Amino acid sequence: MTDPDDAGDTDDRDDTTPTGDTDLLGNVLLPVANEDDALATARALEPYGPERVTALHVVEKGEGVPDKTPVEQSEALAEESYAAVRSVFPDAGDHTAYGRDVAAEIFAAAETVEATAIVYRSRGDNRLMQLLSGDLSLKLVTNADVPVVALPNTES
Repeated sequence: MTDPDDAGDTDDRDDTTPTGDTDLLGNVLLPVANEDDALATARALEPYGPERVTALHVVEKGEGVPDKTPVEQSEALAEESYAAVRSVFPDAGDHTAYGRDVAAEIFAAAETVEATAIVYRSRGDNRLMQLLSGDLSLKLVTNADVPVVALPNTES
């Protein structure tokens, strides 16, 4: 069968996906900040039926500067976040990254787990949280090597 928009195409790929055979939600990287955020983000993603989910928690660790929280506390927070994601996606993988630049760590993790997309939910209602997550959101959508999907924030 001929695809009507294949006029002039020299390949046989389906034009509906950039790579021809990769499902956008085939292997999702899901950055999460804490247990509540992880649960809300996983629930927001659930209706879209991703094939595979890997939860990511970035432990903000400075080079030569004091850490925001002790590493052990941050790692415990990561484990709680992963458990929350697994309450929605029981087979979800997890990945913990360490670094000061959260966006760079998200990009590196996406490459490591071979993510087909980075899926996130903006956080917070107050202006400061919007400013902070907005800066991260801007970095994600303008610098990523894979598609970035922003889930609707249905909490008020």
